This record gives sequence, C-alpha cells and structure tokens, in this order.
Amino acid sequence: MLRAGIVGLPNVGKSTLFNALVANAKADAANFPFCTIEPNVGVVAVPDERLNVLAKISDSQQIVPTRIEFVDIAGLVKGASQGEGLGNQFLANIREVDAIVHVVRCFDDENIIHVSGSVDPGRDIEVINLELALADLAQVERRIERVRKQARANKDAQVELELLQRISAALNEGKSARQVSLTDEEEVTVKPLGLLTKKPIIYAANVAEDDLATGNDWVEEVRQVAKQENAKVVVVSAQVEAELVEIPEEERADYLESLGVEEGGLKSLIGATYELLGLRTYLTTGEKETRAWTINAGMKAPQAAGVIHTDFERGFIRAETVAYEDLVAAGSMAAAREKGLLRSEGKDYVVQEGDVMLFRFNV
Repeated sequence: MLRAGIVGLPNVGKSTLFNALVANAKADAANFPFCTIEPNVGVVAVPDERLNVLAKISDSQQIVPTRIEFVDIAGLVKGASQGEGLGNQFLANIREVDAIVHVVRCFDDENIIHVSGSVDPGRDIEVINLELALADLAQVERRIERVRKQARANKDAQVELELLQRISAALNEGKSARQVSLTDEEEVTVKPLGLLTKKPIIYAANVAEDDLATGNDWVEEVRQVAKQENAKVVVVSAQVEAELVEIPEEERADYLESLGVEEGGLKSLIGATYELLGLRTYLTTGEKETRAWTINAGMKAPQAAGVIHTDFERGFIRAETVAYEDLVAAGSMAAAREKGLLRSEGKDYVVQEGDVMLFRFNV
C-alpha cells in the first residue's frame, strides 16, 4: 500500500487536514505546537468513479477501491535534525513513507499561533527542507566514513564513495538528493540509506476557504519554490475539508462547485501523488466484485497480474484486455468482444491506465 507522510511546521493544519481526509481518524487538532507526538495513521479509499460504472455493467456484488495510507507526522521545527522537538523520532517516521506531503500555511488567522510568529511560506519550507537535508547529510557522512576504509582495496567501495561524495556536496550546497542525477545502478546503491530529501514531495498549500479556487500570493511563493526542484503543488483548504466531512455525500459536489472547484483535497492529493510516483490503475470486474489495482507505470501484463497473486504471474498465459472507455461504450464485456474491442495480450504488453483486464494462467 502506498504511504504518504504529511509533514510541516506545527500549526500549519496538518492534523486538521489529516482528520478530514481520513474522516474517521482521531488525530488531535489543537492550537499549540507538538499537538501530535505519535504519528497517526489512516487508510483511505482512492476515489475512482469508474468502479461504480463497471459495477453496474457487471452487476457486481461489491466494489473494492485501491487504498492509500496517510501518516500524520508531528510538526518539525528548526533544530529537528539535532533532536529539537523530538525531531529524531519524527524524522525516523518520515523515512518509512513513499512520498512526502509538505503542508505549508498560506492563510492568515490571528487566532491560530504560528510557531515563527508570522506567515511566510518560503521561510517555512526552507526550515523543513534544511532539517531534512541536515539529517541526510549526517546519514551520508556516516556512510562515507565506513566506505572510505573499504575503498582502499575494493573497487565497488571506491565507486560508492565517489557517489556518496557527490550527494554530500549537493546537500552542502543546499540542494536535495532528488536533484542529484543518478543512474539506475546508483539508485539501488543509495536506496538503503532512506534519504529524506530523495523522497518525492508534494507541497500542499493550505489556504482559507475564499482562496481555494484562486490561490493567493503565498501560494505563488510555494509554486516558485517547487518549480526549482520539480516538485508538485496542490492547493487545499483544511477548513473546507473539515466542512465536507459534515456534509452529506450527495451534497458535496454542489458545495465544492459553489467554491469554484471541482474536487476536494483528497482527490487532488492522490492524483498528484500517483502522477509523481509514476503509478497507474487497472481494473477488474465481474459478478463477484469490481476492483482497482495499483501498478507502476511501464509494468507488463505478467507483473500486473502478480499484483493480484504471485501464481498469476508465474503461470501467466495471456490477458484479455479492453480499454475502460471502450467497454462502457459497448455496454458489456460480451458486446466489447463482438465488436473486436476485447484484445488478447501477451507477456510483452505494457498495461495502460484504465485497462479492464482478465488474466488467463496455469496453476
């Protein structure tokens, strides 16, 4: 399951956003720093309207969406890499996630304390990124010391040492590990280090309700920072998300439309995360269930089948495949087959977003 860690300074709206996204979570949200100490974890279904459509076509008994796990990690502060504000514990929590959602305060409210005394997204982002970089630098330097001894007589260690020194130099220059160009082999070498600044990042610009549709100058500041490191920005409103939880589901679309937006923060964040991580979704449907499955972009049919069960990959024969739009237009799987829209794909087929698939395999 994909894990996304929600980070940021204290009192930027992390726990409020988390509570709203997870709906049933019980994370404390209060107006004082370090309200969150232990990370709160919530699993949410990934919104996908295609499942309801396919379930009707197949008269499915149940719908099973794919899921994403959000981890609400306590607020980081300046000095976290040296242990300030229980920083070491919080940094360890971040190492365990696949992607980082960095919540940045882009609203002004005199009733909500800002840990630095004022709203300044650029400064706030720099505080967090610096602490992540310092933690990575310490990690890399420790590894360099160990590898340097081995490098005197070991060519592989010499190669690793050169790689680590490149990363160390970038971190010292204020860059993230993401900005260091690495080969596939080098990626494998550094993966065990669990570098925090290597993780894909999405900046969630948390705005007041009135700025959700248009953004504001603070949001533009966040976008400028993100542009420098090819990160993504999603404009969200923890306030709106909290209000959505209280509104009947059938009324939420109208409420969002009244604010000038088409979707809530959950869908925006998940969409950005999937795009950032290069993820795709394929679908299976039948009388028993209609279900979504998450795979990596570029994955071939046997590996996609293996996501369901390893036996499917080992005994893969072929995949009967139809594009979601073609199946909906045809009205049924039988009609799609009659029209030649249902294809038989082999081991080299690269699964596409929205493929509806049925795997044939030997046990």
